[in-house]
Amino acid sequence: MDFKQIQELIKMINKSNIGEVSIEEKGFKLTIKQKEEPVQQVIAAPINTQPFAMTSAPAVATAPSQAPAAAAADKPAKAAEAPAGNFVTIKSPMIGTFYRSASPDKPAFINVGDDVTPGKVVCIIEAMKLFNEIESEVSGKIVKILVEDASPVEYDQPLFLVEP
Repeated sequence: MDFKQIQELIKMINKSNIGEVSIEEKGFKLTIKQKEEPVQQVIAAPINTQPFAMTSAPAVATAPSQAPAAAAADKPAKAAEAPAGNFVTIKSPMIGTFYRSASPDKPAFINVGDDVTPGKVVCIIEAMKLFNEIESEVSGKIVKILVEDASPVEYDQPLFLVEP
């Protein structure tokens, strides 16, 4: 598991009601616990693969200072102003695959010219086999869809232009 995947996992846990997640992979163990306050804690320790051997106390490492800053900047980043014109940009809150509809046989959540309001689902981003509904945080009219359906997106990548 790389650092970006761990960051995305922390963000998804913070947005959900999950209290604790543990993942074990090839000599690597990751436990994320969510407290009442939105504090991120990552505990990582190598797993001893020798049978019947005692292991020393696990090393505890907290997420780097960049991760809390990224999580704090996550909410305003979704609806940041676009540099050109008076449009508002809806940006991707995570890395994943962008989908305009819930399934191939269903209609798109929104199209160019549609009105959006805060809380309306505008797309789905699949990350680590989880489908995350992305909601608008602004009111207005969709002017442009900046991403093709079923294409990969990066964190903070512009997805839609909205005319407020």
